[in-house]
Amino acid sequence: MSILTPAAGERNSRREANRRQRSLILGRSRLARGGAMTVLVVMALGWLFPLIWATNSSFRTEADTVALPLQWIPENGFTLEQYIGLFEVGKVQLWMTNSLIIAVAVTAITVAVSALAAYAFSRMVFRGRKALFALTIAAIMVPPQLLIIPLFDQMVALNLVDTYAAIILPQVVAPIMVFILKKFFDGIPRELEEAARMDGAGPWRVFFSVVLPLSRPILAAVSIFVFINAWNNFLWPFIVTTDPSLMTLPVGIPNVLDAYGTVYARNMASSMVAAAPMIVVFLLFQRRIVRSVATTGLGGQ
Repeated sequence: MSILTPAAGERNSRREANRRQRSLILGRSRLARGGAMTVLVVMALGWLFPLIWATNSSFRTEADTVALPLQWIPENGFTLEQYIGLFEVGKVQLWMTNSLIIAVAVTAITVAVSALAAYAFSRMVFRGRKALFALTIAAIMVPPQLLIIPLFDQMVALNLVDTYAAIILPQVVAPIMVFILKKFFDGIPRELEEAARMDGAGPWRVFFSVVLPLSRPILAAVSIFVFINAWNNFLWPFIVTTDPSLMTLPVGIPNVLDAYGTVYARNMASSMVAAAPMIVVFLLFQRRIVRSVATTGLGGQ
């Protein structure tokens, strides 16, 4: 007679839960599961094909890219010509560094501000709390494009145009993240905080030593989404910067391409350079990203 350890029992229960979830999604019969998997494989290939073709084209000469009929293996072979040319004519390294600095700064400030605001809405009682939270919810429904002119006027008035602050500060206000964190904080048992207060912990100690450690999964989810959005943001950095040394990668690369006309192979190489960091982030945090989509419901954003 075998005796299951707690860890083994937990693994078995997790496998059973995964089987039940798959049966609910794909059906119980083999035919239903086979049909569902076939559809998923076809959809995955349809999504991967453009990415594979773009990668293939980025390693070709321009003549091979536009040659007909299309061939997977070019006549002149694969080459790094497009990548070398892209790094020679543009400040790609500088733009990538700018994108990294801005994305990290936006993520850190957004998570800090959103967590503090969400905790205040979740735990503190103050005059105007419901009205402010309703205003936060209403702000989620405001299209960001409507705020471009007022934000730009503010940056001009503060003399911040063509600075890192002008790119970073308008992006750190994220009402949707406040709402998500507030809902998560609501689910944390208040007894844990009360026990910490009985031990002499103050409000800040409770927040940093009790609430935040319990909120690591949702904080990681929010951080990932904010980082990806800040890295891919094109419109606002394009509007508020004219200095090439402050341009981000999404803003700088199209300027290089426009200066040299339509070069399809160079376009594909630039797309791969811009997408490579996000692909690395996804590969490193794949499980957490998928779990974050399921937890926060941000898959439709």
